[in-house]
Order: sequence, then structure tokens, then C-alpha cells
Amino acid sequence: MVIDLRNCDGCKKCTEACQETHHLPQNFEWIKVFQVKDKHGGEYFMPRPCFQCENAPCLRVCPVAATYRVADGVVLVDQDRCIGCRMCMAACPYGARYFNYVDPPKYDNPFGHATPEFPVPQQKGTVGKCMFCVHRTAEGQLPACVEGCPMKAIYIGDLVEDVATNGDRTVRLSTFLKENDAFRYKEELGTGPRVYYIAGHGQLLDF
Repeated sequence: MVIDLRNCDGCKKCTEACQETHHLPQNFEWIKVFQVKDKHGGEYFMPRPCFQCENAPCLRVCPVAATYRVADGVVLVDQDRCIGCRMCMAACPYGARYFNYVDPPKYDNPFGHATPEFPVPQQKGTVGKCMFCVHRTAEGQLPACVEGCPMKAIYIGDLVEDVATNGDRTVRLSTFLKENDAFRYKEELGTGPRVYYIAGHGQLLDF
């Protein structure tokens, strides 16, 4: 995923689209929009989804292997295996996981039958997170946040195929990242985040 902070106006339509798609309560922001300032005085809005880390701390600490990775690199949570210990929440340096304190709204399972590639719906006493809308991308659709962004600031892509799109525009991913000096948040932690940011207003995002 690539998020172009030059185009994000902080409207939170990405958050709303995610909540509607996944039937989440308002305080569950799987993609959360922060207003931040850099050391140069610049102000930005920064959407934070799950970073689907290559070296995911949440995956390593789960004692029951409820957190797992599918073939395309997305990190998911098996709601039937999760015991609610919240060790993954403590391990995540991005605060991208949420504990289900109550039963979610009743609705038809949008994932159909559970398989290793598609998690079961959220359950009370388990942990949930952004999943890059694997149930949508498997059908050739965009993640809800990408589709819901009116500013077209969010791209979903594939590093192997070297392509990314925001629904209106398709770019060669490697060129797009290089030409715009894209960076990964807290990359120095060694987590290998798979979300890239393009800083706003020609300044480095440093906060």
C-alpha cells in the first residue's frame, strides 16, 4: 500500500468506509487518521492502517498461532484460534490492533465459509485489525479505504508485479516510490512495514 500524504485532507472517509465494510463500531479505526507536525513546522494528516509487516512482531508473539500470514503477505487473525491474551497488541509498535470487548453487530458473514485465506467474522474476546480487505481484493475489488478515499490518496499494489492503483490512476510502483522519495514509518525498528508514505509539501515527515 502507498499513501500519498500530499493528497490526504484528513476527511476520514477511509476510516468510515472501513468501518462500514467490516461492521466496526466507531471507536474501532482499523485505518486511523492522525494529524501530525514535522520538525520543520509542516502539518499533515497521516492515515495508519495495519502495516502488514514482513517481520511482524504480532505474529512472532502469538502463543496459539492465531496470527498468520497468507501468500500475498497480508497478516490475518484466526478468530477461532485467538484466545484474547492481547500479547499481539502489546507487541505492535504501531497500535494497529483492537480488542473486541463486545459482540459485533449481527450480519451475514461477508467472507463466506472460513478458510486459511479468509478469517471468520470478529468475535467478542478476540483481537481484530486491518486486513487490506482480502475478501474484496480476492474478487478483484479495491480495499474499502482505497475506494472510499475521495482524494485518491491511497494506492494498493503489488511489489512483485510492480504496479499500484488508487482506482483512477495506475502507476509503476518502483518508479512511483523512487520519484517521490517514499518512506516506511518506523522502518528502523526492523519490522519491514509494507505500507509506504509520500511526504506532503516537499518536506520530510519527521515526528
